[in-house]
Amino acid sequence: MNPFELPPEDHPRPGATGIHPRHVLELVIRPALQFLNMDGEAAERLLLGTAIQESGCGLYLRQLNSGVALGIFQMEPKTHDDIWNNWLRWQAPLRTTLLARLGTPNPPDSSRLITDLFYAAVMCRLHYRRVPQPIPAADDLPGLAAYWKDHYNTSLGQGSVTQFQNNWHRFLGLA
Repeated sequence: MNPFELPPEDHPRPGATGIHPRHVLELVIRPALQFLNMDGEAAERLLLGTAIQESGCGLYLRQLNSGVALGIFQMEPKTHDDIWNNWLRWQAPLRTTLLARLGTPNPPDSSRLITDLFYAAVMCRLHYRRVPQPIPAADDLPGLAAYWKDHYNTSLGQGSVTQFQNNWHRFLGLA
C-alpha cells in the first residue's frame, strides 16, 4: 500500500485509535485549507501527520500529564494567542474573513481549539504559514516529519521524526 493512500473507512487500523484519518483529512483539514486558500497535498499531509502525532488523530483533546496544549493539533494557548496578536493582527483581510466565519468580532479564546475542529485546523495551518521555509513535497514523509519536528514540536519537544513516521504508518494501517 502506498504510504500516502488513506485507508477506506471500514479498513481496520490495528493499534490505531482516535478519529479515522480519512475523516480528519476530508472533513476537517481540507475544508479549513480551502477556506484559507492555502490548500494542497503537502499541507494536507503535514496537518494530518501533525494531528496523528500530537493527539493520536483526535484521541486526546488536551495534553496529557497536565500539559497546556489543546485540541486535535495540541496547540499551546501562548502559540494560539501569538498567531492572533503578532501575525493575524497584520493580515487584515484574512483576520476579518476568519472572524466572520467564526461568528465573533474578537479573536476566540484558545479553548475553542478543543471544541471546533475546523478552527483548530485553521490555526495549525496558520502556525505553519508563518514559517519562512516551504513545506516539503507531499510525497516526502521524512521531510514532512522533520518539518513538523523543527517548526511545531521544536527541539524541546518530546516527539521525534521517527515517531512521526511510525505513527503515520500505524494510523494509515501500514505498520
